[in-house]
Parts: sequence; structure tokens; C-alpha cells
Amino acid sequence: MAISYESARDAFAEWGVDCEATLAALKSVPISMHCWQGDDVVGFEARSGASGGGIQATGNHPGRARTPDELRADLEFAYSMIPGKHRLNLHAMYLDTEATPDRDEIEYAHFAPWVEWAKAQGLGLDFNPTFFAHPKADDNLTLSHPDQGIRDFWIEHGKRSREIAARMGEALGTACVNNIWVPDGMKDIPVDRLAPRRRLEASLDEMMADKLAPEQMRDAVESKLFGIGVEAYTVGSHEFYMGYAIRRGTLLCLDMGHFHPTENIADKLSAVSLSVPEMLLHVSRPMRWDSDHVILLDDDILAMAQALVSGDLLARTRIGLDFFDATISRTAAWVIGTRNMQKALLRAMLAPQQALTQAETGLDFTKRLVMTEELKDLPYGAIWAEFCRRNDVPEGLALIKELDGYQSRVAARG
Repeated sequence: MAISYESARDAFAEWGVDCEATLAALKSVPISMHCWQGDDVVGFEARSGASGGGIQATGNHPGRARTPDELRADLEFAYSMIPGKHRLNLHAMYLDTEATPDRDEIEYAHFAPWVEWAKAQGLGLDFNPTFFAHPKADDNLTLSHPDQGIRDFWIEHGKRSREIAARMGEALGTACVNNIWVPDGMKDIPVDRLAPRRRLEASLDEMMADKLAPEQMRDAVESKLFGIGVEAYTVGSHEFYMGYAIRRGTLLCLDMGHFHPTENIADKLSAVSLSVPEMLLHVSRPMRWDSDHVILLDDDILAMAQALVSGDLLARTRIGLDFFDATISRTAAWVIGTRNMQKALLRAMLAPQQALTQAETGLDFTKRLVMTEELKDLPYGAIWAEFCRRNDVPEGLALIKELDGYQSRVAARG
């Protein structure tokens, strides 16, 4: 027999946890859901090509969105299965226009339908320039390319992306995070590791020279350990971008798939928070490398949520998702991943933080261990079920039925 919310609330109250305050806090945390899960990182450019940049969605599950309207319909369904109000993370390759601009020619008008849709849905938008899947990125070098003409092309693309992001933030009344990731690197060992980084720094400086209103747009920079075609050397490493974010005051993006498997994002959050004003998370699940699997409610996600909550970092951290799996229902992937991020935050918020901190600062590690283990037995599921009920979204078997029903309706897309 399922435990009632009232019984679960009382169980947490014994530990000094206010479930009503927790549910209110969880509802206030927006998660930026990524558009590229819905179409396998293909985009809607007339000049589209292969994904490139070490990015690849594998599988051929039926139902891939082929147009902006199909993608928006899929997103609307996914959001209807997720408690709370959230955001959409849009890549520049997802323009919605009959025009055929190259990357250095994109304008706000090419994305205006997305803004009008987001406004109608009550969603915020985030944005990303697209530095891959283009002939001028075939060398896996863009902003750090030795050719000034190639660099200028991508600098212009970055400038226009920032302007578009600012217009989005202005139109929607919520700051749009413009996240910058480039695939630049080399397949084999370079002779000169410094020169490309000098070129990347200079390109970023030129790209971000115009100071745009922070209430409309915030810049973020994102590192990567390695990728397909850049196994030996990545120009924009974590150390490079952490230093850049500190010097230039941008957000620092930490992508869970962009580090060595033994590195811990939960640990990095508190460390970098001392040096950068704000952070951006790309929540993913790597297997052996940056494979971007749908996130589970696993130890890595739970530890990351715990670090955000215990360090009071939620107000300074934007949470975005970044995975793409074409072997399963794409809409289900969005729903599963976003809800798991929320479940992890809920568990962290339901911890008796004051008592845990007192035990730790008092060097009573025995009590800390006993508490953390006993807390695992509390009825988190009943609190989550109540959260879903209050937000009028299904859970359990009812969720499965809704996901299966929608997938059957879009499967004919091929």
C-alpha cells in the first residue's frame, strides 16, 4: 500500500524538514530543456550537414521531429509531463525561417517564431551559437583557426548570436544565457599548444566586446576534455575557460560529460563558485566518454544536487540539460531526464541540512554517517507524487501510459 503524503510529511517533520516549504522551493527552480534531443542534433538550416564536432546521436527510433512545428509540438507534450515552469535551450542551427542565411548572417527575425511560441507557453529561452556542422568547421578549428578569415566568420556568428540572445531576453523578460562551446582541437599531438589558445582568447574577446545588458543576456563559456577528432588536444580546456571566466566575468559552464570519468562535478561546483559570479550546468550522463545518455537518478546527479543545495548555490547556478539518444522515444527522454533532475533536487532539499552541518562541523563523523544512511529510507516517493499531483502531471503507470500514447502518435514520422 502506497504511503500517503501526510504520513510522509510527518516522517520528514521528525527530522526537522518542512515539506511544504520544500515543494514551494522546488517549483521555483527552472530547468532549461535542450531542443536538440528532439531531432538528433540535425537542426533546420537549409545548408545543414552532419553533426560534426564530436557530436553524434545514435539510433533510429521513429518519431524524430523534422520541422520547427513538429519540434514545438513535441516540446509542448514533454513540458505537460513535467512539474513546474521551465526554459528551452535553443541552438542557432534551429532557426525557423524560409530564408537561407549562413551562420554569419543570422538575425533575430529568423528565430522570432520561437520567441512568440515561448511567450505563449510561459517559457524562458536560452541560446547557443553553433560552431559545428558547417564546412568552415571541418578542420575542428573555428575561433582558434590559423586562418584569420575562418576566425572572422565565426566571430561574426558569435556576435550575432549574442545579439539574438539579448533580443530574446528582452522580449521574454528573463535573461537569456548565451553559451559558447567550440569543438576546436587536434587529433594528434600538437607542436604548439599555446598559439591556438591565444587565438581563441583573442577571438572570444572580439566576439564579446560589445557590453550587452545583463538583465537580457548572460555569456557562458564551456570546456571539454576531448572528442572525436580532437583526442590529443582540446583548445578550450577546463583550465582555459575557468581562467577566462574569472578574468572576463562570464558564467562558467560545467558539462557533466566533458571531464574525465573520475572527476566529480559536485566537487567542482563549490570550488569554482569561489571565483566566478555565476555557473551554468549541462546535466548529462557519460558512459566512458561524452556519450550524453539520458540522466538517471544516480549517485552523480544526487551528489550534484546536494552540492547545489548545501552550498546555497541554486541562485547562482543555471541548470540546463544536454543529452541526445535516438534509440528511445525522444519526448520520453526529455521527460525522464528533466524529472530526474527535479527528483535529485527534491532529495537534496529534503535533507535536514542544519543537523547534518552541525554534526560535520562538530567533527562527529559517526553521527553524520548514521544520519546520511538513515535518511535514505525516508519516503521521498510520496513527496514527489504529491508534487506531481499539485502540478497536475502524471506519475508512475499513468506517466508510462501518456508517454506511450504520444510516441504512438508521432511514430509515423519515420
